[in-house]
This record gives sequence, structure tokens and C-alpha cells, in this order.
Amino acid sequence: MAKKLIAEFLGTFCLVFAGTGAIVIDGVTGGAVSHVGVALTFGLIVLAMIYTIGDISGAHINPAVTIGFFAARRFEASSVIPYVASQCAGALAASVVLRFLFPQSATLGATIPAGSTMQSFVLEILLTALLMFVILSVSTGAREKGITAGIAVGAVIALEALFAGPICGASINPARSLAPALVSGHFSGLWIYLVAPVLGTTLGVIGCRCVRERGCCSGAETADISSI
Repeated sequence: MAKKLIAEFLGTFCLVFAGTGAIVIDGVTGGAVSHVGVALTFGLIVLAMIYTIGDISGAHINPAVTIGFFAARRFEASSVIPYVASQCAGALAASVVLRFLFPQSATLGATIPAGSTMQSFVLEILLTALLMFVILSVSTGAREKGITAGIAVGAVIALEALFAGPICGASINPARSLAPALVSGHFSGLWIYLVAPVLGTTLGVIGCRCVRERGCCSGAETADISSI
């Protein structure tokens, strides 16, 4: 378990450091990274983490995904809180490092709704539902490295960031939103990014059960290849 928790800490650190780091660098350089670059950064870092730690911890690197796997009965209840704590700690450490490197950044890549609160809330639910639906459909057992899973999950994250990022931020990850908000002190709309992803993953589990074969979410498989 210790190795799994360390892997989740490091994986989430890398996700937040690279993803929100791309947002911060785009801001301080006047748009050198671009919106497309930010979206691709999130997708690529998730893909890389799946290949790196997927066979150790499952590469959830997202509290909502961990809760989603629990709802799908692919993850034991006793591991949910330790996983979520490790993910949040890794994200917080990444934001602290970014604050040290870029003290001029006001928000450190925090997710702040550009549209209405309801608009962002619904978008985050649907985006996370789609993510969880894909993860449950492509995730495999503990002995599989999951090449297909890495490509599919990384692609859907980049896709969602590309089209929905300008409106809601496309966080789909409570830890990714909580950490920069805590370090930067910008809490506007934070509740959206804590509540909506959890509701979304639950919806994704329901969707998977509607279309997959009987028993796909019955604990027959281990939540071992996945990500946010």
C-alpha cells in the first residue's frame, strides 16, 4: 500500500505541476503555450503517468476517479481515503513548487468559471461522466500495462480541455482544482470542482453499466489501469 500511495502522490504531483504549470507559463509569457498547448499538456501528462505508475497504483491521480471505482465496486473502501489524501498532497506540493517558481502568477492555474455557475457545474458533471465512462471501458487488470487505456484516457482529457476549457476550465479533478486554490487564495467557484466531478464519475459508472456486459462493475476486476 505504501508504494501505491507514493505512486499516487508522485503521479498527481506531475499532473498538477505540468498541467497547471502550462497555464501559469502561458500567462507569464503572454500566450506562448496557447490554449491548445495547455490541453495537450494535460492529456500527455496523464498518458505518461498511466504508463509510468499504472501497474503500481492504477494511476487514478484523481479523487473523483478513485471514488468512481469504488462506486463501480472495483476498489476497496478502505483504500479510498488514503488514495484521496495522497492525491491531494501531491497536488498541493506541485502548487507550492509553482508558487516558488512563479510568484508573479495570481491564480497558479486555478479553475475559475468563465460563464455562469450552473453552466460550469453541468459541464464538469458531463465531462467527468465521459471520462469515467471511458476509463471503465478501457481499464484492465493488474497485470496489463494498458496501452489502449493510456491513449484513450489521455485523448479524452485533451479533447475535453480543448472544447470546454475556455468555459469551465475542464478540471474534472478535485485535487487539481483544490491545490492551486489553496495556495493562491482564489476560491471563486471552487465548490463546483469539488462536487461536480464526484457526481460525474457516479453518472459515468451508471452509463457503463447500461452498455457493458453484465458484471463489468461487480468487483471482478481490479481498478489498476486508469487515470484523470
